[in-house]
Amino acid sequence: MGLIVQKYGGTSVANLERIRNVAQRVIRTHDRGHDVVVIVSAMSGVTDGLIALAREINESPDKRELDALLATGEQTTATLLAMMLTSMGSPAQSLMGFQVQVRTDQCFGNARIQDIRVDRVRSLLSGHSIVVVAGFQGCDAEGNITTLGRGGSDTSAVAIAAALKADACEIYTDVTGVFTADPNVVAKARKIDRISYEEMLEMASIGAKVLQIRSVEFAMKYNVPVHVRSSFSEEEGTMVVNEDNGMERVVVSAVTMNKSDARITLRKVPDSPGIAAKIFTPVAAAGISVDMIIQNTRASGKTDLTFTVPKADYKTALAIEQQVAKEIEAEDVFGDENIAKISVTGVGMRSHPGVAARMFACLAREGINIMMISTSEIRISCLIEQKYAELGVQALHTEFGLDAP
Repeated sequence: MGLIVQKYGGTSVANLERIRNVAQRVIRTHDRGHDVVVIVSAMSGVTDGLIALAREINESPDKRELDALLATGEQTTATLLAMMLTSMGSPAQSLMGFQVQVRTDQCFGNARIQDIRVDRVRSLLSGHSIVVVAGFQGCDAEGNITTLGRGGSDTSAVAIAAALKADACEIYTDVTGVFTADPNVVAKARKIDRISYEEMLEMASIGAKVLQIRSVEFAMKYNVPVHVRSSFSEEEGTMVVNEDNGMERVVVSAVTMNKSDARITLRKVPDSPGIAAKIFTPVAAAGISVDMIIQNTRASGKTDLTFTVPKADYKTALAIEQQVAKEIEAEDVFGDENIAKISVTGVGMRSHPGVAARMFACLAREGINIMMISTSEIRISCLIEQKYAELGVQALHTEFGLDAP
């Protein structure tokens, strides 16, 4: 038959009962004649617990040692699932990231995959074993254990599926698929049957938590069909695939919100060449990602510049810019953490004009002021006050005809 890669997240393997349920699902797939490779996350709460233990010793633990510690979470799950499968009559073997030869760079805590050699996995599959791989981890050229960052098991799964040229990669979570909006925010949100890689990539980049952004990049680059579905039901989920013509008929596929950013503004900045580089270079050097940027020109050679960063990096970025402001003789620096970014996404935007106008008019009717705007070919994002985030998402979901009947 085919080769299927299945990935199970932390809630799906939270305890032995759930691991047994996962084993039963894996065995059903194997009994249908498929070769099966399973990628697992740490049991729910384990990673946070390990981080807390490390911080009891040192508030800023050594990154190499922290990666070695955190990798044990996935290793525990992988061995328990392999034991469970074998006890239920289906021979299985667990492999750690370094045993699969998931080779990464040396960026501990957020390593990037450079190469995967799957010879050992193929050998085990040829012997009719189920292979269980600890996700979220790899090793660098010196043999040091590395981790791939939050959500890294998704990346492990899709990357290994690509290396194996698997027929599909199934991502099992605690939701039944990708929805037109967060069902906890929009009661009439609908599950999407098929969504393009591009749309999923945009949604992941602006706050949708169903798939990790790097996993979508891998899927799109290597054309890996991804099936997002729930480990707690047999319901079909959402297929993430190449764009087809039918997808363009829907103008907007989803509305998302993200409350995890903060904005920083520098007032009365000299409007001259090289100033922007002086503002953003030290932020980049600190490993901080910048998202939205807007510049307003003032009279007499001055300008205001505003940008957003993750809230986790807000205080560090603000401190950096306070120093930069002195060096470039800006008048003032201030920030705001009470913001939210709401976005509409859809490949249909390419062929349907007027989406931005409808979005802005809809928010205006709700009395919601727009602070910043950013766009791509298939996405429009607006920065608004955080207290209006849910209202904005609900209004836009209705405006673009996404409400379930």
